[in-house]
Amino acid sequence: MPKTTKSLTQEILIKIFKNPEQDLLMFNDLNKIDIYEKDEGKFYIKAISKSDEEKLVYNTKTGKSAPEEIVRQLYLVQLTKNYKYPKNLIELEKHVNFGREIKRADIVVYRPDGVTPKIIIEVKAPGEENDVQQLKSYLNAEGAPVGVAVNGKTRLILYRPYPKDFDDTLDDIPAYDEEVEDVLAKRKTLNDLREDDLKQTIQTLEELVLANSGHDSFDEIFKLIYAKLYDEREALSRPNEELHFRKSPTGKPEETKRIIDELFDEAKAEWSDVFEKTDKIKLSPEHLSVCVGELQDVRLFGSNLRIIDEAFEYLLPDVAKGKKGQYFTPRIVIDMCVQMLNPQKKEYVVDTACGSAGFLVHAMQYVWKNLPTVEARKDYASRYLFGIDFDEKSTKISRAIMLIAGDGKSHIYKTSSLDTREWSDRFISELKELKLVKEFDDFETNRHNQETLQHLDFDVLLANPPFAGEIKEKHLLAQYTLGKNSKGKMQKKVERHLLFIERNLDFVKAGGRLAVVLPQGIFNNTSDEYVRKHIMEKARILAVVGLHGNSFKPHTGTKTSIIFLQKWTENELDKSGSPKVTDYPIFFATQKKSFKDNSGNYVFQKDSDGQLIKDEDNNPEYLSDLGEIAEAFVSWGKEQNLTFLK
Repeated sequence: MPKTTKSLTQEILIKIFKNPEQDLLMFNDLNKIDIYEKDEGKFYIKAISKSDEEKLVYNTKTGKSAPEEIVRQLYLVQLTKNYKYPKNLIELEKHVNFGREIKRADIVVYRPDGVTPKIIIEVKAPGEENDVQQLKSYLNAEGAPVGVAVNGKTRLILYRPYPKDFDDTLDDIPAYDEEVEDVLAKRKTLNDLREDDLKQTIQTLEELVLANSGHDSFDEIFKLIYAKLYDEREALSRPNEELHFRKSPTGKPEETKRIIDELFDEAKAEWSDVFEKTDKIKLSPEHLSVCVGELQDVRLFGSNLRIIDEAFEYLLPDVAKGKKGQYFTPRIVIDMCVQMLNPQKKEYVVDTACGSAGFLVHAMQYVWKNLPTVEARKDYASRYLFGIDFDEKSTKISRAIMLIAGDGKSHIYKTSSLDTREWSDRFISELKELKLVKEFDDFETNRHNQETLQHLDFDVLLANPPFAGEIKEKHLLAQYTLGKNSKGKMQKKVERHLLFIERNLDFVKAGGRLAVVLPQGIFNNTSDEYVRKHIMEKARILAVVGLHGNSFKPHTGTKTSIIFLQKWTENELDKSGSPKVTDYPIFFATQKKSFKDNSGNYVFQKDSDGQLIKDEDNNPEYLSDLGEIAEAFVSWGKEQNLTFLK
């Protein structure tokens, strides 16, 4: 049976691209192009243009391919089908003169006169950076008002509001019967928003303006993100769900800045714990206009959290992460931990080093599966989830992600989990109001704990504490048993993550569960034996899961394991406070299938046809056996009569 055009096209696309759907993310339907075999082993595509010429895209004998040409043809489909440009107004590889040098513009779209350029498109293969400077030079040379840089995953649209000003963007190109002014004048609603690659958008903004703006990219982008979050939420109650976060219809940067400044002021009032009252957007009107043009069509609320995560991880500078030993925990690792600890709807969950709030979001979504109403979900999210991090940027990321995930309110605090003296009155009062500060029968013991907040009563703790750094402050070391060596003598310095082990155990109530990511050395270094003894005195070791060495690449190759614990109850301790049982089964597992390669790039599962396997959220499924490990633990735990798994 001969192959159909569609099946052949799909087959060749898989040969040209590793993951066609991911590499060509901005194109909804890849079947709108036809690839055919003209000569044996040579596959062609007919270009959509006034010349109708054929383009070779794949040669079986040589293995050579033309991914850039595929991107070009897919965009030509959009130009003719979506924007209604007739092909007789489209020219490919037009010669552009730069003095003695001649270059070729990939696509030029002309006005109805067939002479005056209207749009110039510069095409790159997926994975290649859009050449913005090259595009600007074409616009300048040809006098076209609109330019597009496209690489299959992302699209950047430049236009020239003034003769020599290219540093502005449009959210869309004008159609055949439209001008730039028509695009600017269109009202935007929630329904117009799309789920874009936010990381790529941020990279584009950095290239265009942020790197040269003289201001902190992270701070300015976050101000805009919160302004946009506020606008998306408020749009739900506006007529037709109209959005205000957009460039001014007048095209004037000063007017755009006025609009966005107003939204940011309202966002500050709404989320007063995120920004200071005096905080302002520092970008110039021109720079701000560019940023708004790129962000205005991107959906945040209800967006794909994997995309959001990648963007925020990119935003947090590598230098800062390295110095503090903080690395975003991969979502697939988080999924395993949550499934194994099985948090329930009336259990309080805390992350003592919350970073991007991954553990909290996944705990929330896990519990939500068994909550039937929106009200019940919001109540759970706003009451039972707590996050702490000492880094200001991390807490902003956590709060934003919790908002985007649909929480509406979050207990995220910028403070040190290790030093209760730094805790704010608001945090302390919230803990006491919810009965999360442990109460003792003995009056003096209870009074001391209410003051020191040493022992808390959370049900579930999930954390990936920072590995880097040492604690040297005597007053802080004196508060910890692990601040002393095996002989009981105060140490001069202690690695931060060791104190986190003890502090995490103190955060959890009797019978509560913990999952903590730790460096592998904790489990086998002779010098850390006293740490292991402390853990076993305080809790039962449920499981130890060794992660693959690539798990935290490209940031670090540190070998890590996750320890799962259940704190001893009073009935499980003898009169001296030691566990009655010391010999019990422990679940051990080691990850064999890595979801990252040696360079730190994610690896995904494919079916027998080479197509990516997608999950229920349409995300590619990671290549991993962590899900199998979680299921094996749950089965094992039920056999062991672990009460939290019944």
